[in-house]
Amino acid sequence: MFRYLPFLLVLALWIYAFIDCLNTPEEQVRGLPKVVWVIIILLFGEVLVGPIAWLVAGKHRGPAPVNGSTPSEWHRNHRTTFVAPDDNPEFLRSLKEENKKDEALLKEWEADLRRREEELRRRERGEGPAAD
Repeated sequence: MFRYLPFLLVLALWIYAFIDCLNTPEEQVRGLPKVVWVIIILLFGEVLVGPIAWLVAGKHRGPAPVNGSTPSEWHRNHRTTFVAPDDNPEFLRSLKEENKKDEALLKEWEADLRRREEELRRRERGEGPAAD
């Protein structure tokens, strides 16, 4: 069991550095572009050079945010409330607008169909095409 421990520690550090690099905003990356850091971590991860280089030199580790809140605190305070579609006035309004558009289109199609049917009846009676 203990002979696998070094391998697991290297793997854990490799995965941590890779995910940390991917989640770090571009503004906080130092020295090289973020894509280059990802490649370095992946290529030199087995020998720990890539992950350690990222943790030491790749990411700007500054003071805490100005407002003092951590991301989890921010998410706790800024939750969005779920509104069911039948209670959402914007959704209901959009349905009414779509319904009006569909009704107008249906009326246009019906008028066109009536016009075409009338034209066919005239042709059958031998009156010829109607002048519009």
